[in-house]
Amino acid sequence: MLVTLEGLDGSGKTTVWERLRADDAVGATFTREPTESWYGEAVRRSIGDDGADSLAELFLYTADHAAHLADTIRPALDRGARVVSDRYSDSRYAYQGATLADSEHFDDPLAYVKRVHEPWTRPPDRTVYLDLDPETAARRSGATNKFETADYLAEVQANYERLIDSDPDRFVRVDATAAPDTVYERVRDAVLD
Repeated sequence: MLVTLEGLDGSGKTTVWERLRADDAVGATFTREPTESWYGEAVRRSIGDDGADSLAELFLYTADHAAHLADTIRPALDRGARVVSDRYSDSRYAYQGATLADSEHFDDPLAYVKRVHEPWTRPPDRTVYLDLDPETAARRSGATNKFETADYLAEVQANYERLIDSDPDRFVRVDATAAPDTVYERVRDAVLD
């Protein structure tokens, strides 16, 4: 089973993921995107570059995702492991769809990003969406890069809502404004269910 943790920057995904890793009862292969590979390093470099080309950036993320599937996700699933990933394909759809929104080349950037991945990606079995408003997300994340401003995160949130509406049975929504222990317990329950 592939379980992914999604949500806006500042929603607490990584904090919850780290707590799950330390919880012996969860028993999973833990991973994240961007990865620690050289592909992931290229992604992190592009995040810090306000002038990075949006389409080129999409394909950096896509390359990192392809390597992640080949090197980590599929082998773990083939062994029968539960896999928990901090970010996965939905992040790319939501974030890169927002990044490409001003492009004259795409009528529907989110749909384009999904079509790029459709022939070869492995959809999650369950996605836990940590729900948080864009203003709080920007404040929590510190707005340290181009992906963490409230205006940009509002577009990302709208894309996440489209993804949830298109596959409601896969998503479990968790209120990320609740107390940290409450958020953790709700995510843990969704992962173990």
